[in-house]
Amino acid sequence: MIRLVEHSRETKETSVKLTLNLDGTGQYDIDTGIGFLDHMLEQLSFHSLFDLKIHCKGDLHIDSHHTTEDIALTLGEAFLKGVGEKKGIRRYAHAYIPMDEALLRTVVDVSGRPEFYFQGKFTQPTLGALSTELIPHFFKSFAMASRITLHMAIVYGKNDHHTCEGLFKSLARALYDAVQIDPRREEATSTKGTLA
Repeated sequence: MIRLVEHSRETKETSVKLTLNLDGTGQYDIDTGIGFLDHMLEQLSFHSLFDLKIHCKGDLHIDSHHTTEDIALTLGEAFLKGVGEKKGIRRYAHAYIPMDEALLRTVVDVSGRPEFYFQGKFTQPTLGALSTELIPHFFKSFAMASRITLHMAIVYGKNDHHTCEGLFKSLARALYDAVQIDPRREEATSTKGTLA
């Protein structure tokens, strides 16, 4: 079974078209209009082995907020569709990623219960054309839309590019592990019998 989803989101502020394959090889085609966000989403695709195609037209003449948020929401909704009933997935996963002087941590529960916690801060107002205050907002929007529990932390680090990139890579690795099918489990990974 290939978990492949095509999804889109249309508002007066953005138009997002997305294809997500949870059982891919890490191929990507990203065009958000925000170069640094493209770079981060490429890292997410490559290190999760999720095939990801995102094309977005947004109101970047205003700022990067609507585009960043709506991409995260669309990606989260696609992920939720992709995992479906979550039968047999490992569900829980974590990843530590070193990025030069920085260390980043992500812990996920593909639970059906949306929650987000972020620890850390950035020292620069922007990375390229992306406001750094939107980085945790991207992750929160993704977590809410995908209905996962997501805890992320900048354990330490001085370079904002390194910390941000490490966060996306750690999310990628954790999501990869969490959605793998455990051959010994046929039902949802919960004593309730469901993760709906």
